[in-house]
Amino acid sequence: MSQPRPYRGRFAPSPSGPLHFGSLVAATASYLQARSQQGEWFLRIDDIDEKRTVKGADQRIIQTLDQFGFEWQGEVIYQSHCKADYQDALQQLTSKKLIYPCDCSRQKIRQSAKQGAYGYIYPGYCRNKNHQPTEYALRLRTNDKPIIFDDAILGCQQQNLEQEVGDFIVRRRDTLFAYQLAIVVDDEKQGISDIIRGADLLDSTARQIYLQQQLGYHTPSYAHIPLATHPQGGKLSKLTAAPAINPQQAKFELFKALNFLGQQPPAESQQSDLNSLWSWAINNWSLQKIPAKKAIIVSA
Repeated sequence: MSQPRPYRGRFAPSPSGPLHFGSLVAATASYLQARSQQGEWFLRIDDIDEKRTVKGADQRIIQTLDQFGFEWQGEVIYQSHCKADYQDALQQLTSKKLIYPCDCSRQKIRQSAKQGAYGYIYPGYCRNKNHQPTEYALRLRTNDKPIIFDDAILGCQQQNLEQEVGDFIVRRRDTLFAYQLAIVVDDEKQGISDIIRGADLLDSTARQIYLQQQLGYHTPSYAHIPLATHPQGGKLSKLTAAPAINPQQAKFELFKALNFLGQQPPAESQQSDLNSLWSWAINNWSLQKIPAKKAIIVSA
């Protein structure tokens, strides 16, 4: 049996705007789990989608995390600096005959593909066509075998990619590497052992595990925390204009995030300083206290 990896966690925000309360909850959960295990915690900027990147957002994110008291290991990693690694992984998959070009538009897929629990199921229209890879998106062949994993919060999860998702894109038509491939390569390169993140990414986990299997990578442990949602529905996000967290109110925001995560910090901790609240949170952190829900409404 292989030796277990040293605990390494990470937080990987996209620089498409400032951090909001949902971002803080995800960062807090992954950070405290790492610290409570005497592990390392890394900060990575997921800027592979250049069209969504807002100029200066990365520095604002880094500054905000620093003002909130987060401490990370080493230098901040940027996905945009790792394209050669993604290309190497793509070549490895290509050599295994798992990659094929696809010219299907979203409209064509919507018109004729079945709607599944995770979106439209790609039916493999281009599997046996002779397209040139440089002109089209690239898809990864899936198989008819279930991906099963145990989520530390939500329990046993299972997904059959071929039946429920279909072959999925790993390099887009505009030649940008897809999120699924980039994040898998990043986590392997950094030796990430445990991933704590929002439940909105739960449905992507089977695709990432499948990629790890095909590339011969280690599969981390996963835990998906509840999403912070608006009272009207929908998760707090930059797209829904969720307000930015305020470093001047760091102690209050952190106290609120800990309560959201079920940690129930004592009321008197609001009267202490930020460092004392962090100390309490690290010493009393419990993943088992996090509600086993996919979403929790956050009042204004």
